[in-house]
Amino acid sequence: MKIKYHPTDELIEHFTAGILSPALSVLVSTHLDLCPRCQQVNLEVEESLAEQLITTSPAGVNTADYDQMLEHIFNSPAPVQQPQRQSLHSLRVNGKTFVLPPTLARQYQRIGQWSRIPGKMFKAPVQLGSDECIHLIYMDKGSRVPEHTHKGNEVTLVINGVFNDEQDEYRDGDFVMLDQQHKHQPQTQSHDCLTLATLDAPLLFTAGLPRLLNPFSSLFFK
Repeated sequence: MKIKYHPTDELIEHFTAGILSPALSVLVSTHLDLCPRCQQVNLEVEESLAEQLITTSPAGVNTADYDQMLEHIFNSPAPVQQPQRQSLHSLRVNGKTFVLPPTLARQYQRIGQWSRIPGKMFKAPVQLGSDECIHLIYMDKGSRVPEHTHKGNEVTLVINGVFNDEQDEYRDGDFVMLDQQHKHQPQTQSHDCLTLATLDAPLLFTAGLPRLLNPFSSLFFK
């Protein structure tokens, strides 16, 4: 199945340059695990940044000395690298087992306990060693999140499965970034879904009785 939703090229550029927040870095990196298109964009950005570094002498460095240093680096024998065995980790939730993409596999020890949340869903935090926290969110078949908008940005990456809202259907690898201008009601139908998500501000429920939950919306995904 072709991935329809991707991080912007600008977001990938910021990721490659190392200036994204830890939470967004993990989501973009996990998307790259799943998306050949964005892997190519990332490679092109890496090559562009490398070319800029090579063609621009650092401030205060003699140009001749810089060129000599680069020549020495390029003429040095490449180190012999032993092939590394790719570690595989799986997690089990609601009786189903999911194999994690490489980026999440490296964060395996940071995944906390699963807890049930309203709407036939479960969440598990992934602690990043900073003030930020991302969540694995499992939506069982027939799950539904109350209609809401966002006080900040919400980024959701589909790891496995299918969910939909009023705008479209989202499958493995889709990277969905929403802000205060978006209102939606995510739900699953005949398939379940495992996602990775981050918020930089709580949800804001917009319809019916769930609006009474707004003071407690951080209990969902934040």
